[in-house]
Amino acid sequence: MMYADMKSMLMMADDPAIRLEMVIDFGKNLSPVPDGASCTEILGCASFVQICRLGNRFYGVADSAIVRGIVAILITMVDGRGADEIKKMDLAGEFASLNLNLGAGRLNGVNSMIRFFQNL
Repeated sequence: MMYADMKSMLMMADDPAIRLEMVIDFGKNLSPVPDGASCTEILGCASFVQICRLGNRFYGVADSAIVRGIVAILITMVDGRGADEIKKMDLAGEFASLNLNLGAGRLNGVNSMIRFFQNL
C-alpha cells in the first residue's frame, strides 16, 4: 500500500478510534525483514522498535500493534528514497497532518523514528 492510500483512508474516517484501528491494520502488512538488512533499535520509544534498511528499502519491527502501524506509515513515507531525499522531507509535518490521537509517549517515539530517518 502506498502512503497516499493510507492517508486517504485515514482522512475518510472521522472517529478517532476507527482511525487507530486503521493504523493497527497498516501494521499487519509490514514486510518481514530480509536477511542482510541493517537494523537499528530506535531509542526513545516506549515499545521495542527497530527500523531496518537494505539499500533504499525500509522494514520495521515493533512489539506493539499500534506502534507497528506507526512504523508502517513512516516506512511507507520514505521507502525507496535515498538519504538526501528523505532529509528534505517534512516527515513531522506530514505525520502530524494525519491527525492521529496518540499519547505523549507514542509521539516521543514517532519523533525518535523521524530523527532516525533524517539522520541517515
